[in-house]
Amino acid sequence: MTIFRFLLNEKGRVSPDSIRYMRFAHVFPTIDNTTTPLGYPLAIKFFTFFGLDEFWGSKAVGILAMLFIIVFTRKKRFYFSESIIVCSLFSFLSIFSFTMSEALILPFVFLFLYVADLIIDGRLEGGKALFYLSLSLIVLYNIRYSSLFFIGGTGLFGLVFFKRKYSRTFIISGIIAGVFVVLYKFLFIDYFNENYVHEALEIGLHPTSELLKELYEGLCTTFNPFIHIADPGSGRINYAIYGIGLVNILGMIYTFVKYKLSETETFFIFTGVSGIICSYFIQYFYSVNPIDYRLLAPFSLPLWLVYFKKLFGMADLKVYAVGFLSIISGMLFTWLSRGNYLENRKEIKQFLKSEKLDHVPVKYYLETAEDLDKVQVAELISTVNANTSLTYKPEDTLQRTTLTRYKVLQKMKIDRNKYQ
Repeated sequence: MTIFRFLLNEKGRVSPDSIRYMRFAHVFPTIDNTTTPLGYPLAIKFFTFFGLDEFWGSKAVGILAMLFIIVFTRKKRFYFSESIIVCSLFSFLSIFSFTMSEALILPFVFLFLYVADLIIDGRLEGGKALFYLSLSLIVLYNIRYSSLFFIGGTGLFGLVFFKRKYSRTFIISGIIAGVFVVLYKFLFIDYFNENYVHEALEIGLHPTSELLKELYEGLCTTFNPFIHIADPGSGRINYAIYGIGLVNILGMIYTFVKYKLSETETFFIFTGVSGIICSYFIQYFYSVNPIDYRLLAPFSLPLWLVYFKKLFGMADLKVYAVGFLSIISGMLFTWLSRGNYLENRKEIKQFLKSEKLDHVPVKYYLETAEDLDKVQVAELISTVNANTSLTYKPEDTLQRTTLTRYKVLQKMKIDRNKYQ
């Protein structure tokens, strides 16, 4: 299903951010930008040494990330059954097939949770506990900046439960990771782009009324185990999509309140909820996409694990039906919205070759960043020539190496699905 998810898509499950990731991997060791940490682009770069291009390298990262979770949890007997279902949920399956850093961060979230579990249970203590927990937090931050919320959540957990014997380990690990973040800012981000933080931070980006609406919709799709994408046209089907998600959220709350939580489960829920809360408030001064299943995946993961563990205690093997039904709904959705990436890739490859643009830096002109219909062509181009960048300067279109939607579609046709 993970493979079908990007092959039966007209552009191979990539986005404008994917263009930046693949270009970063292509030009490394040149630091292309500081908008993203090095972790994911370097993972893609690693697979290019084995003959894959950046697009196929990103897919290898996603598939191996999912397989790692299954193998690791089985070997360590750490939420294995729950992990099987989580990896079967259509939303997580979509993430593993996406050229985005969430695909890489999820297995490291598992490692982070596993280390925390060992510390809480007393199986990992002293200097080793401090080292491994701090290292896991630092690695997470080097994949996604939003892992700052894991760092804060870990330290805050130690403060809230200060009387517990492991609290100092969580507090000090949070401080160590926080110091790394500060050093990262001054020694890496400021070195390559000293204006990044000033350009990225802006107070009052969105009104609260808009953010609360997006939060509700994002949470309901994130915790809908079957469909994680709503109809952007506000169709009636959204009542069912949001409704199922809301009922599931209420079911989670009821389960967590009714059934006693272990100290590890408390930590999972604490870090997950704190991450979601921080993801909401960061929108007031930092420009990010509206909250959705992808942005919340690292924080919803620990909540899903605890939820499914409790459900296994109540319904045993019947819980696997959730994963099975999610795969079935995913298959239906994928088939209805199917495109033909391999055919489109072939067409784009021939076009770039004929224009002698397959091995040179290419720019793609857009009038605005919100022009999603036109950016699809650029996304498809980037899967063949990773050295693709977006430009918003009209004068750039005078250059031979700058493409526009009109220039491309004048000479080729893209196979698109009618549900786009």
